[in-house]
Amino acid sequence: MGSRNPVTWLGSPTFPRAARETLRDTQLRGNLRHATGTIRAKRADAVSELDDWEQLRRAGEAIKDDVLSNLDTYLVQLEEAVTARGGVVHWARDAAEACSTVLRLSRAAGASEVVKVKSMATAEIELNEALAAGGVSAIETDLAELIVQLGHDRPSHILVPAIHRNRAEIREIFRREMPDVDDSLSDDPRALASAAREYLRRKFLSARVAVSGANFAVSETGSIVVVESEGNGRMCLTLPETLITVMGIEKLLPTWQDLEVFLQLLPRSSTAERMNPYTSVWTGVTPGDGPREFHLVLLDNGRTSTLADTVGRQALRCIRCSACLNVCPVYERTGGQAYGSVYPGPIGAILAPQLGGDMHDPHAASLPYASSLCGACFEVCPVRIDIPEVLVHLRSQAVAAKGRSAESSAMAAASWVFGSHRRYEAAQKAGSLARFLTRDGRLSHLPWPGSKWTDARDAPVPQAESFRAWWRKNRG
Repeated sequence: MGSRNPVTWLGSPTFPRAARETLRDTQLRGNLRHATGTIRAKRADAVSELDDWEQLRRAGEAIKDDVLSNLDTYLVQLEEAVTARGGVVHWARDAAEACSTVLRLSRAAGASEVVKVKSMATAEIELNEALAAGGVSAIETDLAELIVQLGHDRPSHILVPAIHRNRAEIREIFRREMPDVDDSLSDDPRALASAAREYLRRKFLSARVAVSGANFAVSETGSIVVVESEGNGRMCLTLPETLITVMGIEKLLPTWQDLEVFLQLLPRSSTAERMNPYTSVWTGVTPGDGPREFHLVLLDNGRTSTLADTVGRQALRCIRCSACLNVCPVYERTGGQAYGSVYPGPIGAILAPQLGGDMHDPHAASLPYASSLCGACFEVCPVRIDIPEVLVHLRSQAVAAKGRSAESSAMAAASWVFGSHRRYEAAQKAGSLARFLTRDGRLSHLPWPGSKWTDARDAPVPQAESFRAWWRKNRG
């Protein structure tokens, strides 16, 4: 894609159809532009308060790289610490194993319904759908996730999944899907929040099982950390009798001192706050306080194969702050749904293809091209993931996976032409003849294989005289 404006990218065959539809939805684009612009400005203010922000970023990068280099050691340490404190650790090789484990544990607890804390990992493995197929309903308790769930929709943002919805749309969803909500419900934010609170309170008080993700896990103590802004997480983590946490194996931190760094980086990068309103930490099972059973499901699902890639592995540093989404010129116009993956935006463009592990898949191969390579994502990433570097790296893998194709043949031919100044000048002379095919000064129809280009865009018209020819004539 290079540095072209993403709006002009519509003709590219790699651009998802959903993105083209999004660009035509003026309401959705307005919602996105307003929300991402607001978050972006607030984040900049919050970050500017710290003189040592760059040092914190580098500390976060170093800690995460240490974890990835010694992941086997820290995972065993975590398992031992969790088990010593009354928890049970389950290892899940892939999505199927993780889902079957959670379903089995939910059934063993006698639950037909579970309440959930917002979790990207459970969305990644499609846990809600797997539980439903097994006769267990999963209720999202984060307000934005609840809106998406009740609207039979898909999330469009890591931090604010319902960023593409406005108040009027949310009101209609609540009227249609929530029992005891009638047409008198207004679109006032307080009224909408009150309706959601009443609906969820009944779920909290009746749930036997809660399912959570994890922002971090401290391997030296076996402690799990969840940060959130609404208090729904605190309700899920304390009221049910059984708590099941599904956590990607890369979420580890070695020590409590390391956690201090990330509790400064994450809130400023995500919600533009100095600290999260609710930071919940639990370590195993505490008799008489909180759940009676705690189960930790450690999820691989492509992470170890990603770890093996020395360039791509830096994507595993991600702490899911969403800062890269809010500065991305492509995301701002298309939203997360257009990416067709659980992880949207720049981080999703490098994480989803690697977790999927198959660059022969057309969708996975297209994601690294969903970027202008402007570098804004790297500038704001709190753990210094060089997303543009990984994008280019994955693009090369996508090209290699294609094998011999019209595109690779064209590039090989171009390499042969550029390898000799005589061949290059001959090609320039031949190309100048294309001006006789122009209409109104444009090349709109080229014969095959040039038609692959002109089907979607005009081709530049070659000059009658090349620079080399001009230089030879005027400068000898």
